[in-house]
Amino acid sequence: MPVITNIEDLRVLAEKRVPRMFYDYADSGSWTEGTYRANEADFHKIKLRQRVAVNMDNRTTATTMVGQAVKMPVAIAPVGLTGMQHADGEILAAKAAEAFGIPFTLSTMSICSMEDIAANTKAPFWFQLYMMRDRDAMARMIERCKVARCSALMLTLDLQVIGQRHKDLKNGLTAPPRPTLANIINLMTKPRWCMGMAGTKRHSFGNLVGHVKGVSDMSSLAAWTNEQFDPRLSWPDVEWVKEQWGGKLVLKGIMDVEDAKLAVAAGADAIVVSNHGGRQLDGAPSSIEALPAIVDAVGSQTEVWMDGGIRSGQDVLKAWALGARGTLIGRAMVYGVGAMGEAGVLKALQIIHKELDVTMAFCGHTDLRNVDSRILLPR
Repeated sequence: MPVITNIEDLRVLAEKRVPRMFYDYADSGSWTEGTYRANEADFHKIKLRQRVAVNMDNRTTATTMVGQAVKMPVAIAPVGLTGMQHADGEILAAKAAEAFGIPFTLSTMSICSMEDIAANTKAPFWFQLYMMRDRDAMARMIERCKVARCSALMLTLDLQVIGQRHKDLKNGLTAPPRPTLANIINLMTKPRWCMGMAGTKRHSFGNLVGHVKGVSDMSSLAAWTNEQFDPRLSWPDVEWVKEQWGGKLVLKGIMDVEDAKLAVAAGADAIVVSNHGGRQLDGAPSSIEALPAIVDAVGSQTEVWMDGGIRSGQDVLKAWALGARGTLIGRAMVYGVGAMGEAGVLKALQIIHKELDVTMAFCGHTDLRNVDSRILLPR
C-alpha cells in the first residue's frame, strides 16, 4: 500500500482502481477543459504571508455553515455517480464526513438514495436538487428530503442544459456500464471494483428510479439529462422550491455579481460560487477568480461559499481569506472514495484539515475566524 500524503496520491490510486469511464467522468471538464484546469491553477497564483514568533498553541479551524457547526469550513460537494467510483460510494462518503465533523451533500444523480444515507448515518445531511420538467416528481423529492432529515437543500442553477464533455461521449458513459468489449476489457483490470459491485444491489440512480417518469432508460446519461432537466428554470422556480422546502436553501452555480444579487433577493441562505467544476461553460473564469467581487457585492447579506479546484487545505485557507465562509470539495472526495472507500474519504479530509491548520499557523493565526485577506500578499 503506497504512503498517502496528499490529494494527488489519492488521485493516482483512484485512477488505477476505478473503471475508465467513471474515473474520466469525475476527472474531466467540458470542451477544452480550460476552465477546469484554471480552477486549480489559479489557486497557485495566490501567495501567503509567512509570520513568525507567534504563539501557535490551541489552534481551531471550527466555524459554522448555514448555522451548522463544522470542524473546518468544508463540506462534501454533490457528485453524481459517486456510487460508481466505489460500491455504495455515497454511503461511505457520508459516513466519513459524519465521523470527521463536516456536512455531506447528496446529489440528485447519486447511486445510493437519500433513504440509504439516512439509514446509514445519524448526522443530518444536505441534498442537492436538479430541477426537472416533472414538477410533481420535484415536489415529492423535496418531501422525501424532509423525511430523510436533510438539514439544507442545495439547488443547482447551472445545469439547465449540459455542457459537452468529450470523454463521457467517447466512453459511452452509462450506469451500470454496458457490456461492450472495451468495457469488459477495462473491467477485467479492476477486480477490486468488480468484487465490490457484485456485493451491492445499488447499481443505478437511487433517487430517481421508481420516482421520476422516464428514468428507466439510462442508455445515454447525457441524452437523458438533456431530456429531463428543465431548461426553463428561472427565478420564479427558485421561489417555488423555497416555498416547497421551507428550510435552509443554498443556491449553487453563481459566477456573476448580478446573479448573486438575484440569489439574495430570492432568499438564499447561502450561495456557492461555482462553475460546476469546469464542466459547463468552458471559458468562464475560475471560481476563486470570481469569488472576491461576489463577496464584495453580497457577502454581508448571505453566506458566500465556493467550489472548484480545491485540492489542499491551503486552497481552503486562501478561499476563506478572500471571503468565502465555506468551501465544497468534489474531486478530492471522489479520489478518496475511488482509492480506498470510506477510509479514503476520511484520509482526504484529514489531509485537507492538517494542511489548513498548519498553514494558518504559519500565517500567524490560531483561530480561523480571525483570518482575513491580510494573510495574502498583494497581487
